[in-house]
This record gives sequence, C-alpha cells and structure tokens, in this order.
Amino acid sequence: MSEAGGQHSYRALLVWLAAMLAGVAVVWQSSFLNDISFFLPTRPTAEQRLLVDQMRNGAVARLLMLRIEAPDLHQAARLSRALATDLASRAEFVLVQNGESARRDADMEFLLQHRYALSPTLNPQRFSTEGLRAAIGETIDALSSPFGLLLKKSLTRDPTGELLAIVSALDPGQGPASADGVWVSRNGRDAVVLVQSAARGSDTDGQALAVELVHARFDEIKQKEASAATLTVSGPGVFAVKSRATIKSEVQRLSALSLGGVILVLALAYRSFRQLALGLLPVLSAALAGIVAVSLVFGSVFGITVGFGAALIGEAVDYSTYYFVQSGRHGVVAWRRQYWPTIRLGAATSIVGFGVLLFSGFPGLAQLGLYALSGVAAAVLVTYTVLPALGRPRPVAPGLRKLGAGMTALAGMMRRWRWLALACALAAATYLVSQRDVLWNNDISVLSTTRSEDVQVDQDLRADLGAPDSRYLIAVQGNDLETALQASEGVANRLDRLVETGVISGYDSPSRFLPSQAMQALRRASLPTSDELGRRLTAATADLPIAAARLQPFVLDVEAARQAAPLRRETLAGTSFALLVDSMLSQHDQGWTLIMPLHPGGDGGIPAQAVRGALEGSEARFIDLKGELDTVYTQYLREAMLLSAAGLVAIVLLLLAKLKSVRRLATVLLPLLLSIVLVVAGLKLIGERLNLLHLVGVLLTFAVGSNYSLFFEQIARQDTPDNDAIASIVLAAITTVIGFGALALSSVPVLHAIGVTVGPGALLALLLSAMFIGLRRE
Repeated sequence: MSEAGGQHSYRALLVWLAAMLAGVAVVWQSSFLNDISFFLPTRPTAEQRLLVDQMRNGAVARLLMLRIEAPDLHQAARLSRALATDLASRAEFVLVQNGESARRDADMEFLLQHRYALSPTLNPQRFSTEGLRAAIGETIDALSSPFGLLLKKSLTRDPTGELLAIVSALDPGQGPASADGVWVSRNGRDAVVLVQSAARGSDTDGQALAVELVHARFDEIKQKEASAATLTVSGPGVFAVKSRATIKSEVQRLSALSLGGVILVLALAYRSFRQLALGLLPVLSAALAGIVAVSLVFGSVFGITVGFGAALIGEAVDYSTYYFVQSGRHGVVAWRRQYWPTIRLGAATSIVGFGVLLFSGFPGLAQLGLYALSGVAAAVLVTYTVLPALGRPRPVAPGLRKLGAGMTALAGMMRRWRWLALACALAAATYLVSQRDVLWNNDISVLSTTRSEDVQVDQDLRADLGAPDSRYLIAVQGNDLETALQASEGVANRLDRLVETGVISGYDSPSRFLPSQAMQALRRASLPTSDELGRRLTAATADLPIAAARLQPFVLDVEAARQAAPLRRETLAGTSFALLVDSMLSQHDQGWTLIMPLHPGGDGGIPAQAVRGALEGSEARFIDLKGELDTVYTQYLREAMLLSAAGLVAIVLLLLAKLKSVRRLATVLLPLLLSIVLVVAGLKLIGERLNLLHLVGVLLTFAVGSNYSLFFEQIARQDTPDNDAIASIVLAAITTVIGFGALALSSVPVLHAIGVTVGPGALLALLLSAMFIGLRRE
C-alpha cells in the first residue's frame, strides 16, 4: 500500500471511530417505544385522530379489570373489600370500584342531593299544581314496583320521583351483579373490581407500575388472609405491558439467534478469529447507524424496529463476506475494479427497496425502511473504506473454495429442471390469481401481539363488569367544555328518538351526570320558591294519600337546589360517576371532544345510515371504531401495494440503467419473479394469514435477491468461473437466510411476516439464479 493510500485508509478508520462514538452518544440519549404508536397513522382523519387520542390518553385506556377467584364467594368478597380499600389510598390510582354497599349508597346520595340538576324530566310544568299532583301520584303508585324500596326511603324528600327518573334513564343492562356486598362475576362465584390508574394509557411504564402494584398488594393481602385465591388482571394497560415485554424478549432472543448463527457460519468459513471479528464491524456499524438515523428523524425508536435488526445482521454481513472471500484471491485493488460495481449495484437495489417504505403513512413501516437503508448504506461504506485499512485479506480457505465449486456443479445439475420450475411457478401464479379476492387478510388484528387467550380473558371480564359495547359512538366537539356539553345535550335529544324507534337500545352521555351550566340554570329556573311550592303542594295533595305537611323535607331540598352552586367535574370526585364522565371527555389543543357510546339493538348492530340521518344538521360525528381500525389497515394495505409496486419499478429502472441491456435485465429478473410467486403461493397454501408485512417482505425479497442474480449474471459472462466469488454469494445467502429466518420464528406478527417471506425468498432467489443463469465449470 502506498504512503498516500495508507494515510487515506487511516483517515477513513479515524472517521469511522469518531462516527461510532458519536452514534453511541445519540443512542444513549434515544427514546425507545413499545406501544401502539407503531400501528397508528401519522396523518389521521378527524375520526382516526379521535381513535388515536382515546387509545393514548382516554380514560378507558387507563382501566384495569380485576377478578378474584377464591374457594368461596365470602372469601373473595373479603379480599375484594381489602384490596379496594388498599388501592384507593394510593396515588397510582384515581378510582377504585368494587360495588361495596357503602359506595353504592354514596352514589345514590349524590344523585339524590343533585337530582334537580340531573333530572331529565325537570321543567316548569312538572312543578305546577297539576304537574305536582301527577308526579306525586305516580310516585305513590310506583311504591309497589321493583323500585319501591328506593322510593320509600326518599318519598318525603323526593315525592316527584326525580331520583327514579335519573336511575331509569340509565341502561338497565349496565353494571355487574352484586352479592355479599360486592360486585361479582356472571357465575356468581368470583369478585370483580374496576380500577383506573393515574398514568396515561400511552405511559407504558406507569401502566406497568400500576399492574405490578395491584399484584403486589393482592399477594400481601392474600398472605395475611392465608387464602389460596388467585387474581386475574386485564385491560388496555395490561395488553401494553405484555406487548412491550414480548417485543423486548423477542428482540433479545432473535438478535442472539441471528448473531449466533451468523458467527457460527463465518467461523466455519473463515477459520480465523481476526477475520471473523473484522467481518462483524459492518454489522455493528449498520445496527448503530440504523438506530441513530431513526432516532434523529423520528425522535424515538420502536422496539419492533430494533427487532428488525436481527435480519439486518444477515444482510449487513454480506458485504464483508464479499470483500474477504473475493479479495483474498485477487487483492483489494482488483476486487474494487472487478466486483465492487456489482456489489454497489446490489446494495443500491436494497436501499431503493427499503427506501420506498419511507413514504408510508404507517409510522412503523417508515421506521423499518429508514433503519434498514441506513444500515445497509453504513455496512457498504465501512466495507469499502474501513476494512481495507485494517490489513490485507487472507487467502480463501480450501473448504470455502470447495463450497463455490459445489455450487457450480449444483447449478449445472439444476438447469435440467428449469422447465419443472417454470411449470411450478405457472401453477403457483394461477393459484394466486384464483385467490386474488381473499389473498390478503383485511383484519388489523393480525398485526397484534396480544394472544387470543388474553383477548378472551378481557372479553370475559368486560362481560362480568357489564361494560357496554364501545364500538359505536358519537363524537361531539367544542372550543370549551361548556360548549361541548351543550352540543351533547342537543345530540341526546336526537338519540332519544332513535331509542324510541328501536334503532338503538340506549346511549351514554357525559351530560347525564355533568349537565352544561346552561342546562343546570334552566332546570333551576323551573324550581319555585319555598312559599310558592308550599301553596302548590297543599292544592296538589288535597286528593292524595299524603299530607303536604309530611313533604317539608322536599320543600327544603328544592330551596337548597335553587341556591346551590352548579355541578362541575370536581363535584363528581369520589363517586363512580367520575370515571364514567372522564371516560367520555377528552381535552386537546383544539378544545374538548365528548364521546357518546351507543348501545346496539337486539341484533348487536347499529344501522349507520339511520344514525347519520338523525345527526344531519349537527356537527356531531358517528364513528364505528372497528370500522375505523379496518379503514386504517385497508389504507396501509393499499399503500403497501402502491409502495411495493413503486419500489419494484424503481429497482427495475435502476438495473436497466446500469446493465444497459434488456436481455441482461430479463436474465437478472426472472429468478427473482419466480421466487416471489413460489414463496407467496407457498405461504398461502400452508395457511399463513397474508398481511401488508408479507407484501413488504415481497419487496425486500426482490431487493435482496437481486444481489445474487446480479453476481451470477456477471460470473456467467466470465470465461472462467470464479469459485471464490461463487462461494461468497452462497455464504452471503446463508447469513441472509439466517437473519430473516430468525424473524420467521418470532411471535411478533410484524417481524414474523417479514421473516417468513424474505427468508425462504432469499434462498429461492439464490437457487433459481443458479438454475436459470447457469455457471461454467472450471
């Protein structure tokens, strides 16, 4: 090496070391996420924005549902009371409900105390003489109804039945059953508890702390009680915590599996610890560059993105493999002249394939694209500039050269089976065309890391707690809370007509427990003064079996209500209604959004057209949450198809520009197209639920496989085949298959889909390139 060349190499080495140190500093300050943000759109519609906000910050996202199973209900109830008391005293929880009678009594007392602000039947006519006579008469008649006990307790305070009107407006199907003074499951044997954590739904650390604390407190209480009871906890926070743990463990497991497999293969190939260590430098550089790029561009890095690094290990090590094996025979200068242009072109196709993902509205996909292309670019750059500075490559081991000779012989044998391969590919293509309407799965749940068993537990607990179906809802917005509440009251009048006609069975509204200030003022104005109410009562009760004198508590309560301060959110603190109201309120930069969940009719569905028709003329929006999720996924799938098509076209144009021959281009493309058709058909036949990540895997298969077909095409045009170069291709393919194959073993659907597509696809691309391009024997 000349003095000038040596100085240039050492400068490159120093630049690399400085870049690595800077990269470590960036990674040290980087934020890593393992939440639902990976799947949420970056450019959401108004409806999707509401969905995103609810999933991140809504009160429902902070709910934890608990089931206590014990040898008998009495023991379960005792543990429920002890646990609820303990959790309610802790700052990590803002609300704990278990249906204890004391809590129910407090709720009923709240409704009774504020009945004139809350009653939907209150108007001036109701407190006229005729209105009082009719209302009191109805209350007396209802004493023999199932509500009789409630009415008897409050008859002298509430003879007009305002409390009954409020309670009757609630959905009779809501709420869990009660026994032994607490809420119980549908089977009547287990106690159930509802908890709201103080941490936001998007704060996975806070949710993890809340879940751990619930288990820790229960275990301590159970130990004191010497009980054999068990606790089951579910809810959005539990899903988030489990998902993070799954992704973290998978990243560690897959990275170790991939790296271990690659090291083993390279150790057998190189038979040199120094060469093995140097060969991993591009891998280390690629992983670091990928994280740095994503962190700087997106501000945070998803755990799934880091998990994709397991595949990048196999891809990044390819370039050092090409360098060490190919230059060992020819020298660095000859290697750069003869093989570097092909390596550069292959890397460019990979970068283009990964690069198109940057244009995705699916943030997780965009991160994967940036991570991969940054990693590939770093690996190529380090291979070209840094590895030559660290010493001359060693001659190729005899065993590795035999590998190249064996591949050459195999290629000759496989050429006899080209027509069979074409026939299989044609059959596969025919099958895919016949399945085109059901080829891609349109259910976004295929991307979820949540296990089906956990989903079933969650559904069972929701049913035990009487949680309503929140799939359908109305969204109302306002610049401030008062405006939003007034709008929700207007929407409620429209929804009442849908209830009357049976379109829906009911609905929830925050204004039911937190009316607007304007509505409260209107209701207060309906209340007469004490003197006027006394005169009207005397006349109204003349023919009724209750004397006006017994209703003096009623007169006092009405006067107190006339003078009382209006209800505010803070007034609800300590009641179960606080959770209900908070779960339907959301404050953001643009103001407030109120959601009003709808309860389906007997068939379990809601006719969207009828609801939208009822809302016509208002600014309220009807939202089908499952429909919105399906829409998001459908948009992702359609976008992935367009991006994949654009990526394929870009790769083809790049190859054509460099190869400058349509015939050579066709020679390179044929094995890639055949491998893609065979892999996709094979996955469909074995029952793989194909989703948009499989589609992305198709694009990556095309990009990665082009490296092999390009090398085979170059070597096939040589007078004498280079078995060292062929060995390097086989070795690179093996490490790539190991990297992506590791992802195929993942329980994280996003990683599994890419791995199960690209792993077999890369192997097929290698074999089909050898079969159709062919190699001359030495």
